[in-house]
Amino acid sequence: MFDQLSQRLGDSLNRLRGRGKLTEDNIAEALRDVRRALLEADVALPVVKEFVDHVKQRAVGQQVLTSLKPGEALVKVVHDELIAILGGDAAPLALNRQPPVVILMAGLQGAGKTTTTGKLARLLAERENKKVLVASADIYRPAAIDQLETVAGQAGAAFYRHPESNDAVAIAEAAVAEARRQIADVLILDTAGRLGIDEAMMDEIRRVHSAIEPAETLFVVDAMTGQDAANTAKAFHEALPLSGVILTKTDGDARGGAALSVRRITGVPIKFLGTGEKIDGLEPFHPDRLASRILGMGDVLSLVEDVQRKVDEKEARKLAGKVGKGSRRFGLDDFKAQLEQMQKLGGLGALAEKMPGMGNLPAAARAQLENDPTRQMIAVVNSMTPKERRFPDTINGSRKRRIAQGSGTSIQEVNKVLKQHKQMQKMMKKAGSKMAMKKLMKRMPGGGEMPGGGSPGGGGGFPF
Repeated sequence: MFDQLSQRLGDSLNRLRGRGKLTEDNIAEALRDVRRALLEADVALPVVKEFVDHVKQRAVGQQVLTSLKPGEALVKVVHDELIAILGGDAAPLALNRQPPVVILMAGLQGAGKTTTTGKLARLLAERENKKVLVASADIYRPAAIDQLETVAGQAGAAFYRHPESNDAVAIAEAAVAEARRQIADVLILDTAGRLGIDEAMMDEIRRVHSAIEPAETLFVVDAMTGQDAANTAKAFHEALPLSGVILTKTDGDARGGAALSVRRITGVPIKFLGTGEKIDGLEPFHPDRLASRILGMGDVLSLVEDVQRKVDEKEARKLAGKVGKGSRRFGLDDFKAQLEQMQKLGGLGALAEKMPGMGNLPAAARAQLENDPTRQMIAVVNSMTPKERRFPDTINGSRKRRIAQGSGTSIQEVNKVLKQHKQMQKMMKKAGSKMAMKKLMKRMPGGGEMPGGGSPGGGGGFPF
């Protein structure tokens, strides 16, 4: 998300580099491009106007750090205003209530509401350690109830199906009673998807809301509809007291207009961003982190959290034990395990998006990252025999042809995998040598210091 906007904003703000100071003229020039970039990203016009006016007012008023250069100063102002437009602080769910805490899901048909219900159940179970029950009050589409039962199973959540009622309110009340009986911490109630702001359907969900008094009423909306998403959320909010918005399909929205418009137009905070169809494709929304990503500053905090949550600690320790052993210990199975860990983190594209400075990469390099090769590389390793994985040097021309055919790739791709594995071996061997040297120096009298207070590398520090 925000690929186009990030590039355009970066280009606009970079033009101020080398200028002596911020002036009305060079600020106006930069903001013309910023305004155009926001409109092209399908951000609502009132939001664009407010954003540009605020940035101009703060920048011309010299409300910037004197230690910053003009380009950096304007970036800081833009960053602060992006955070403000996105909502300021993160808005967590209100879970500190008497259980069962009821979460009511609302939205239009096709927004991914039922899938998102399962994703939210998974997130609450994994990260908040909650016992979750999910139920559906959709009396119009039986397949929706079956779908919810399937995603509940994937999420590891309990599922409640009402035996026969055609009354959404009766189903909702029965689901709350079942959540109490099962001593569930959270009940997530899915509702019927609406084709539009239909008055009869809105009356039904108002009655459901009144009957169960949910702690959270979340509106699920497709981010790819741009500023229409914000307008739909506003219309819904006027009929129902929404407490938050979940933007879905954000991985397919390269523009980001919905995220930048929803909070300002509705006054309702964005609480989660949904990506893809996988059950773990839901992330809490952090305005400050997203603002940094838009401006190419990366999102290291989210990256660290992803690593802590998704990387297999046992596998990481196993790999650490092989550092310094080089080709004798680090085989292609280990290389494949690292590729699989990378896939768990979303692949190269997702990693790059969260790394600082990656927004400045040329378009061709970014396209290569998005065309994530990890799946193909894993297929190449899977097509090798156990012996070939342990002893890659035995892989000759005929073996390469067989591996290429088995993995649906080319001999060039097989060579690339072998080359990258070899490079990783060398890196690990070098890392192991450095670690061994550091340990050795620590054991020396004086903690490794040489006469005269220096170190073996000279210059007062190790040469690595």
